[in-house]
Amino acid sequence: MSLLLKDRVYTMESPTAKRGVYPLHGFKLGLYRLPFKLDDPLEIKSIHDGLKKAFEMEIYADRIFATYNWTEENMSNQYDKNYEKVDLNVTVEIVTGEVVDIIYQIWPIDKFGDPHWLKDYRKKADHFAKMVTDTILRNTILEEKFRAALIKLEKISEKESIKRLEELTPLAMIVLNAKPKPKAASEDDAIEEIDEANMEIPDGAKPGPIDIEYKSKMKQSPSFEAETGHEIKTWGRIGTENGIMGVWGEFVSVDFDICVADGACIDACPVGVYEFAEFSGNPASDKKPLMSKEPDCIFCLACEGVCPPKAIKIFEQK
Repeated sequence: MSLLLKDRVYTMESPTAKRGVYPLHGFKLGLYRLPFKLDDPLEIKSIHDGLKKAFEMEIYADRIFATYNWTEENMSNQYDKNYEKVDLNVTVEIVTGEVVDIIYQIWPIDKFGDPHWLKDYRKKADHFAKMVTDTILRNTILEEKFRAALIKLEKISEKESIKRLEELTPLAMIVLNAKPKPKAASEDDAIEEIDEANMEIPDGAKPGPIDIEYKSKMKQSPSFEAETGHEIKTWGRIGTENGIMGVWGEFVSVDFDICVADGACIDACPVGVYEFAEFSGNPASDKKPLMSKEPDCIFCLACEGVCPPKAIKIFEQK
């Protein structure tokens, strides 16, 4: 992939590609489209889980984000009075669907402060982004899908497809056990999620802050349709009696078992994302700030900053 990308690095003048709009900032952007389908939630989760040991991984709707972090120093002696260091990162985005787009953007260096001494930042960021891309293609279930596409398009054998993939991904790291088998929740798991008779209800609010890794630690539970028509996704919700409500909201996320209905988030939001709704039976509070207008969020983080028990996490859509 890194070899293919060398001819596909652009300064984007048109913001439109595939469905929706990709970020348009006039910075260097790598873009490559893969001719196979990826829309099974379990396969998407498999990619996320398989690379967690190598990169910082996130899932947002139909997109997977893999971030590589590295540090640069202006000298090796950290005790020197002129010593400086800067933490940098680059993110590769996998857009899933009928075809798969792999894209990355190199931010200007001033996003990370003012490390005027740093040399070759763009070159290094470009290299690391291609390394992440190659690693994704060589280690995850995308490897099998890509080789199948190569066999069909280039009319080569399976053995030749392995060699071809290795040629196309020379920067790949080897990540052990990066292909966990997609696994659906078992019947026992489903019973456990709705077994309200045997679950233990806490006496009061759960201590904050919200666990930002809740999507990988909690099972996704049934969605809730707000009066606005917006379908709010939930994680860790058990039953319908509100004893344990879990986390609500895909990118405007509130742990309702921590939330004490202070109302500061409602007052702080400049676009009216939240409204109070009654949920009697929850030990923390009988009403909750429902994110009924979640799609209107402008990611200002005002609500996250004012929440007393730190029950809110805003995941900016990229």
